[in-house]
Amino acid sequence: MNKFLKEFKDRGYFYQCTSENELSKLLDKEKIKGYIGFDCTAESLHVGSLLQIMCLRLMQKHGHRPIVLIGGGTTRIGDPSGKDKTRKILTEEEIEKNIKNIEKILKNYLDNNDPKTKPIFVNNYSWLKGLNYISFLRDIGKHFTINKMLTFESVKTRLDREQSLSYMEFNYMILQAYDFLELNKNENCTLQIGGSDQWGNIVNGTELIKRYSNKLTYGLTTPLITLASGAKMGKTETGAIWLDKRLLSSYDYWQFWRNTDDRDVIKFLKMFTDLNIDEINKMKDEDINKLKIKLANEATSMLHGKDEALSAEKTAKKTFEENSLGENLPLVNIQLNNKNSSMSIIDLIILSKIESSKSEVRRLIKGKAIKINNEIVIDEKFLIQKNSFGKDSSLKLSIGKKKHLKIKLV
Repeated sequence: MNKFLKEFKDRGYFYQCTSENELSKLLDKEKIKGYIGFDCTAESLHVGSLLQIMCLRLMQKHGHRPIVLIGGGTTRIGDPSGKDKTRKILTEEEIEKNIKNIEKILKNYLDNNDPKTKPIFVNNYSWLKGLNYISFLRDIGKHFTINKMLTFESVKTRLDREQSLSYMEFNYMILQAYDFLELNKNENCTLQIGGSDQWGNIVNGTELIKRYSNKLTYGLTTPLITLASGAKMGKTETGAIWLDKRLLSSYDYWQFWRNTDDRDVIKFLKMFTDLNIDEINKMKDEDINKLKIKLANEATSMLHGKDEALSAEKTAKKTFEENSLGENLPLVNIQLNNKNSSMSIIDLIILSKIESSKSEVRRLIKGKAIKINNEIVIDEKFLIQKNSFGKDSSLKLSIGKKKHLKIKLV
């Protein structure tokens, strides 16, 4: 088996492949270009996109050149895959802002120095915006049958649930196939990688290219990542785990990986770090907490840099083991306007945005899950006053064992 495909499988990235044997032979003979598409529906990617980014990194490692397709055009429509309703339509300004931010994130993860493997960034709006509808229907649309399109999971699921699917969304799979055709014609791209929910769209692309130009191209999909608990990767009680440094602190990002379920640690070391597979396999019997710290440090270094990762580890050690106020804890500034002012513990927690419901805060207090400076709060009428803050005008707010904030009086 080709070395790239072997490592792709060893790391747990493999789900399905079109013509796997032929792709393996091609990869043995030459260095290819392969692409992954990212829609820009938010200003940042989150950790749910990290597996795809790791696939791009793996391509570079094996000497292949990744193409990053930013869906400036398809975002204006919305991918129905895995969705039970139409996406919110974004403004032109929102889409352009999102594109710039997402490109920055991806450049942070990918090697931009080697000209042979340097990522190629493309925006499908550049070719979709000028399409002539009649010509598109005649030249591209004729290769698709409604019968087959209705069998794709993204369409079937919506129709089976009797949820509306707009004609605009129905066109998405044709446009994604057309993207692959454009990249094949203009960049000699022969491989598309995507999540398992993209299988139908990817197969559409390979078949369109075959019919249109009689060229062989390939599709490769990755599995949907779920946690051992059954939850979806990247979804937490406090929201998405963003890959943008402005939206999530290095400490919170480090903590996300540090809190990995014991059953997922080895799997995630393979999927989300650059550590050698043989090295990871030898770690299986090591202390699980040390492995979690290893995972957190490796994953955080990739995004925030090694110094930030080590600083987050140091802060966590101080916070959890020494019960002190770590220097790198997420910071919330508050104001107490006059000399005798105070704030209720409930208002403080709502202001910190660590919880949004007052009834939930009351439940946490009742369960003795709230601490101020490591002291349990037992009264929901407890007031935060100026003397609650230390010499540096800070206090530590803890919710449960894993959520800690530094509250600073300004």
